[in-house]
Amino acid sequence: MDLKLRAEDAEDLKIMSAHLQDALVRVGDIAYLARKHRLMISLNRFCWEAEPAKLGGKTTYSRVTAGLHFEGVLSVKVRGMDRENVEGLLYLLAIEPRIEGDGSGEIELVFAGGASIVAKVECVEAALADIGEPWLTDIRPRHEDREPAAGPR
Repeated sequence: MDLKLRAEDAEDLKIMSAHLQDALVRVGDIAYLARKHRLMISLNRFCWEAEPAKLGGKTTYSRVTAGLHFEGVLSVKVRGMDRENVEGLLYLLAIEPRIEGDGSGEIELVFAGGASIVAKVECVEAALADIGEPWLTDIRPRHEDREPAAGPR
């Protein structure tokens, strides 16, 4: 797998968002380095690009630790999360760019439950890279609005 992506515009961020949908993030693994204008996040992403495998009669999927960082970050606003609870777990739903013609704007990381991080950026400069080896999981994220309900109602 060893995914490595760079984003330099809103379209690139949409591709990155697709790869990060359903990533798990510990609150303590989010760091904003104001002096360096950098937002860094360590996360466990679901490997949507990997084919499911059969192991012991069960279908298994993959997750991998990845690092995500944004450069040129002027400020960060956090909503709907307890930053004191460093073990708190967030589920990333999407990265939503709101970028102006000059490349500046906001990048919002939207989490389940209404939490979000909004980074005001001078330009789009982001990178995502897998770290280490993937591990197996038998849990595949579900999205009720996109998957048919099981059985009659």
